[in-house]
Amino acid sequence: MHTDTLADTSTETAVRLADVHKTYPGPTPVPALRGVSLDLRRGSLTAVMGQSGSGKSTLLNIAAGLDVPTRGRVVVGGHDIAGLSPDRLTRFRRDHVGFVFQAYNLIGHLDVATNIDLPLVLGGRAADPAWRTELVGSLGLAGLEQRLPGELSGGQAQRVAIARALVTRPTVVFADEPTGALDSRTGAQVLAMLRDTAVRLGQTVVLVTHDSVVAAAAERVVFLADGVVVDDLAAPSVEQVASRMLALGR
Repeated sequence: MHTDTLADTSTETAVRLADVHKTYPGPTPVPALRGVSLDLRRGSLTAVMGQSGSGKSTLLNIAAGLDVPTRGRVVVGGHDIAGLSPDRLTRFRRDHVGFVFQAYNLIGHLDVATNIDLPLVLGGRAADPAWRTELVGSLGLAGLEQRLPGELSGGQAQRVAIARALVTRPTVVFADEPTGALDSRTGAQVLAMLRDTAVRLGQTVVLVTHDSVVAAAAERVVFLADGVVVDDLAAPSVEQVASRMLALGR
């Protein structure tokens, strides 16, 4: 009988991938991940890097429950999600996973406050006004709650997306190139907020990026090549990250 809760998972581990494989079917099957094992600590900020086609987007999608592995285990917050039905997986994502995308994905005709509350509304849950107020204040959005997305700068829109990702108090937030559409100064501010979120709120953040400066803001960088983890740096410098990426490109 399948159970979606694992008693053997440490409370300090937010995300665990165990021998995860993903092969996309077709006339010539394409292996995207080939045995990835990874533990991500609760309250950590981890960057995932790799050349185009290395498997980093597949890794993010599988860890977030947007895609399912061909084989292997995916454990998020003590829940083994690899074997969940599509319906249960959708509910799990809604309650336990937050997403921040490069394109923000805000709803244009809804104001900032409503955009932030959207995951709660879709899940039939009431907002916690104190928590929303804390998020809005800590992300520099106070006074903007009634504005529409079209009235925001890129940095403000991305901060709204971060607040929306955090409003459900998810186990983990996955960010796909979250600063890719921002100028360097605004991108640095958004990164600082993600890092502060991980530290101050005990929130686990995983971001995919191709930018060495962005990756160096994380406390750990995991490098992928050809669907496997080939390197793992703790407390990296921009120069170290750039050097590893250059070596991967050779």
